[in-house]
Amino acid sequence: MRKIIFTLVMPVRWRDLDAFKHVNNASYLGYIEEARVSWFRSLSSDWSGETAAPILAAVTLNYRRPANWPETLIIELIVERIGNKSLTLDHRITSATDEGVLYADGNSVMVWVDGSGQSIVLPPGIRAACE
Repeated sequence: MRKIIFTLVMPVRWRDLDAFKHVNNASYLGYIEEARVSWFRSLSSDWSGETAAPILAAVTLNYRRPANWPETLIIELIVERIGNKSLTLDHRITSATDEGVLYADGNSVMVWVDGSGQSIVLPPGIRAACE
């Protein structure tokens, strides 16, 4: 299954840079998180609440080439696998200004949990958005 479910365009911020003036490795994880949260919010205003919320169970990130400032990035979330209680999303970070430039890719595994921390079945809205 390979379905792009969300795309976020965002600029590289000056604070994202490291001493070599390219995007710090940790900033890429922040971009992916921002895309996930924006996607969740686009589906429902109560995507994370007192009764249930998604947690990040695992993440893989392959750094393909350094991004610099100024730059505008495209972060794509792609459905890789839908489980009963988890969702695996591929993520890609590319350049919005130079077509074909791939900065990073990988995947994230999200698990939904209840207030006690026990995993629960994926919310119907999440499942529907991915199918």
